[in-house]
Amino acid sequence: MKTVLFTGSAVALVTPMHQDGSVDFSALKFLIERQIEQHTDAIVVCGTTGEASTLTVKEHLKVIEAAVDTVNGRIPVLAGTGSNDTAHAVEMSKQAVSLGADGLLLVTPYYNKTNALGLVRHFFSIADAAQVPCIVYNVPTRTGMKIRPETYQKLSEHPFIVGAKEASGNFSDIAETACLCKDALTLYCGNDEQTLPMLSLGAKGVISVLANIVPYQVHLLCEAFFDGDLALSRNLQLQYVPLIQALFCDVNPMPVKAAMNMMHLPAGECRLPLAGISEQEKARVAQALQGLSLLSA
Repeated sequence: MKTVLFTGSAVALVTPMHQDGSVDFSALKFLIERQIEQHTDAIVVCGTTGEASTLTVKEHLKVIEAAVDTVNGRIPVLAGTGSNDTAHAVEMSKQAVSLGADGLLLVTPYYNKTNALGLVRHFFSIADAAQVPCIVYNVPTRTGMKIRPETYQKLSEHPFIVGAKEASGNFSDIAETACLCKDALTLYCGNDEQTLPMLSLGAKGVISVLANIVPYQVHLLCEAFFDGDLALSRNLQLQYVPLIQALFCDVNPMPVKAAMNMMHLPAGECRLPLAGISEQEKARVAQALQGLSLLSA
């Protein structure tokens, strides 16, 4: 049986910024403590929501280090270290491990992309070098490529490739992957609106943008499912549909940072080329938050 890095809700944490655009490490620690207090099951830093693509290497590693130090072993910390350059991903992954990351989140190569053979060799190279549990990340809308079920089966043969964050939305492929890989690959949902359906196919949890806003509720949605309370899990999934839609009304993480700022949570702005959401979109986000009584009067 392979390592299961976490069960339940892992927050895809934003990287908070000062007004001048620099990383706000004090705010980062505050947000992590808030997550732990509200029962989040794992912390994911330097992923898509964490704006890893516009962090310098030094910032990237400092965010991982700060997260590991703040969490201090209370829950797992997963570090996003994927790249479209295998050598760079290997080096970043080794550095993240040296800083104490419990596992790695590895997005598929983007822009240059690859074929199935290249994909397997890419992920195997990283896992061989890192020697810690790795979760591969399938998000075709971001990368322009997808991991097929038969490729997942090959990837699952590696002892350190233990899971997959699935954001393809293709439930036929997800079901086939679950059938082919069984316990050799732990599935996690990568789309908040699909958490409950993926749990029903055997996923062990979600890597969640929504959890930046309502950490306990996302944890509870998963916990209720595993406890057999399907009615509660379903009610929570449906209750947050309007907010999830608002959080993806534009490119992530622009809407979620806007929502956090409205709630007086220290998120700051996104780095260019993410320029922030429109006034119309801000109104939509605010309306969704108000509908859940998440904005103070």
